Amino acid sequence: MKRRQFIQAAGASAVLAGCASIGGVAKPQVVVVGGGYGGATAARYVRMWSEGAIDVTLVEPNASFISCPLSNLVLGGSKQIADLTMSYDRMQGIRVLRDTVTSIDTTKRTLALADGATLSYDRLIVSPGVDFMWDQLPGMLKPGAQDAVLHAWKAGAQTVALRAQLEAMPDGGVYAMTIPPAPYRCPPGPYERASQIAFYFSRAKPKSKVLILDANDDVVSKGPLFKKVWKERYGGIIEYRPSFRATDVDASSRTVVSELGDKVQANVLNVIPPQRAGVIAVQTGLANANGRWCSVDFLTFESTQVKNIHVLGDAIQVSPLMPKSAHMANQHAKVCAAAVVDLLAGRAPDAHPMLTNTCYSFVSDKDVIHVASVHAYDAEKKTLLVVSGSGGVSAGPSALEGEYAMNWARNIWTDTLG
Repeated sequence: MKRRQFIQAAGASAVLAGCASIGGVAKPQVVVVGGGYGGATAARYVRMWSEGAIDVTLVEPNASFISCPLSNLVLGGSKQIADLTMSYDRMQGIRVLRDTVTSIDTTKRTLALADGATLSYDRLIVSPGVDFMWDQLPGMLKPGAQDAVLHAWKAGAQTVALRAQLEAMPDGGVYAMTIPPAPYRCPPGPYERASQIAFYFSRAKPKSKVLILDANDDVVSKGPLFKKVWKERYGGIIEYRPSFRATDVDASSRTVVSELGDKVQANVLNVIPPQRAGVIAVQTGLANANGRWCSVDFLTFESTQVKNIHVLGDAIQVSPLMPKSAHMANQHAKVCAAAVVDLLAGRAPDAHPMLTNTCYSFVSDKDVIHVASVHAYDAEKKTLLVVSGSGGVSAGPSALEGEYAMNWARNIWTDTLG
């Protein structure tokens, strides 16, 4: 066994046995489940703000961090998935276990891992992302359906596979995408995706068409900006159909069926399913908002259902006008990390947290639009509200905003992973 592997194994064993200590004095144990923008940021900041006084373990099944923001550029052809893939080795001073949590004992404060090991925690941070409600699309539960009709809503292998389907599609073919009813991960994401694929078609398959089948009554985010781009840049390529709520899919014929019985067939069918909090949150009872999302105390992001467990990111029942975005998950993580450090030190957490959000959307390989907001805690209403006059939206797409977007991405990747 190599020295580095031995040190990592020895460190993991100490946590598994619940005996991590310095000078015989046990350190508080914080375990983070999920290594996305919320979980990885929380792990890093608990470690950093406690100055090493808290042992932090991150449990994440994937070998690498792959950024969902910018992944639509892979579909448009201007990025490769490797450009968005980073190693968890960047995270210093944190034990990263490549594993899956199968259950949580909230009384004993322990987690069971798929490999049979058990972890103990003083505070648990759960950032499980989203899972899909396939039962609302019965045809997608048939064998092979999810391999033929892709969602590509978790960046990685499906992103690459969907790009391959687009490349194989004949010029003059139809790409159709379904959008679920809000809320879902990344409100402007589907509309950016449509723009990226239209950009690709405009260059490589100009006779082809992008058909957006949206369950919502109108474009959920940056509507006027997207519609202006579609009309001026991709007229004749993009068709937008609101109030098309998909209720079933025939993967063999690449046909989607609406709640009114309308059927649409496409050469490439991309179905983004309805979403809920990740499976571990549902299994543990953390998803206490209609069995779908996790309600939290916004001062600390502690679950309203279970003490000593904090929930972050896309899995939570958000406050008014709060998007399920990567930037917001990063902000959740910092508020939570500060609160966890304070609570374990016997201090009261900050009573006035404030969060910011910026969301960039690429409408070509270089041009970008954005929306931004600031959210502050309202003690009377016990929630986070948008600060009046904060944020704003783009005047229109520009290459300069594209540079800002790439700088934002590089900065948040460093902030998340180190």
